[in-house]
Amino acid sequence: MVDTERRPAPRISFVSLGCPKALVDSERILTRLRAEGYELARSHAGADAVIVNTCGFLDSAKAESLAAIGQAMRENGKVIVTGCMGAKPEAIRDAFPNVSAITGPQAFESVMAAVREAAPAPRDKFVDLIPGEGVRLTPRHYAYLKIAEGCDNRCTFCIIPSLRGNLVSRQAGDVLREAERLVKAGVKELIVIAQDTSAYGRDLKYAASEWRGTETRARFLDITRELGTLGAWVRLQYVYPYPHVDEAIALMNGGNVLPYIDVPFQHASPRVLKAMRRPASQEKTLERIRAWRAICPELVIRSTFIVGFPGETEDDFRLLLDWLDEAKLDRVGAFPYEPVKEAVANDLGLEPVADAIKTSRHKRFMQHAQANSMKKLAAKVGKRLEVIVDEGGATQAKGRTKGDAPQIDGTVHITTRRPLRAGDIVTVRIERSDAYDLWGTAA
Repeated sequence: MVDTERRPAPRISFVSLGCPKALVDSERILTRLRAEGYELARSHAGADAVIVNTCGFLDSAKAESLAAIGQAMRENGKVIVTGCMGAKPEAIRDAFPNVSAITGPQAFESVMAAVREAAPAPRDKFVDLIPGEGVRLTPRHYAYLKIAEGCDNRCTFCIIPSLRGNLVSRQAGDVLREAERLVKAGVKELIVIAQDTSAYGRDLKYAASEWRGTETRARFLDITRELGTLGAWVRLQYVYPYPHVDEAIALMNGGNVLPYIDVPFQHASPRVLKAMRRPASQEKTLERIRAWRAICPELVIRSTFIVGFPGETEDDFRLLLDWLDEAKLDRVGAFPYEPVKEAVANDLGLEPVADAIKTSRHKRFMQHAQANSMKKLAAKVGKRLEVIVDEGGATQAKGRTKGDAPQIDGTVHITTRRPLRAGDIVTVRIERSDAYDLWGTAA
């Protein structure tokens, strides 16, 4: 008689911290776990092991990661640490010498080896149907598409290259095949990400690879154009303002490549930008923004800034506020400068900005940005805009315009006469606005 009883599959609890790039890494690990027969636990208690995918960009992020590891150690004890903080494991080992394993970012094989050591996979293999797009942590209707890893820039406030290495781009054919699988699985919005998205392909010398029977080059323009043929919205994030970005902006006049671009300008003062070692000056950036808007009048530009960088004077800060007025960016965020251990900025010999001044400047910046945003959104009242639904409902729903990325930009609050589901794309007549959100009725 054949014993058909199969022992329960090992259960793994998972914590994912950090940016969308890390989220994609988490999705890859989870897909591997499910493919090997592991199940995902809802809590640490009772799981066979815990994986914590950490963030190590800022000291505050490291503190959050250490807290998550500590909670996993208390509630379970078998803890595997991966991600950016794992690239420099000393702080983790000092705090938690008994963690089961520590790996750096993208070390998928090492993570799986540690999981198998802590909780061996089922011996009797059985078919476990994994969706073609893999396990995802985002809602079904949108997905992050990572086209490259690492970064060649050496900004003085950033330690990402020391954690994730130099730029490593994926072959264009591999990216496009993944995107095609996602769209076939129901994804309506592809959010293209990398540490430096517009540098894509530079390390490959823009080599071509096979896609749909033809050769497609690993160029920012080419990959954007091809993604736009798949039938889903294409949103570009983490784009540095290099001259060749102008070509991609031209793809945003209609079609699926959204008139939206996320550019981390970080500051406007030439003196501060030089200290940051950013690859652009104030004057060239304003010229580039004007050129982009001439190419695509509907373009929405989002950016983030750092206030209180070492050596930043009141004149530097006021120049930044004046620059914001001239640039007329649509979506803006800011962060008070936080010194990161091992960042070059710590050794530039520049005068630190007092915490009270950083806090004050951050508040002034956000008040300034809020006023600009309020004007921008007020101009949308009375218009009919396409909106992708994030939260459905019978009479009320929430969504985003083409100019809003999930979780970081604004929301459209929708009144509807018919039920709407997440992933629906509907036309909404905008009736009112505030500093960040819109309200309207679905057509």
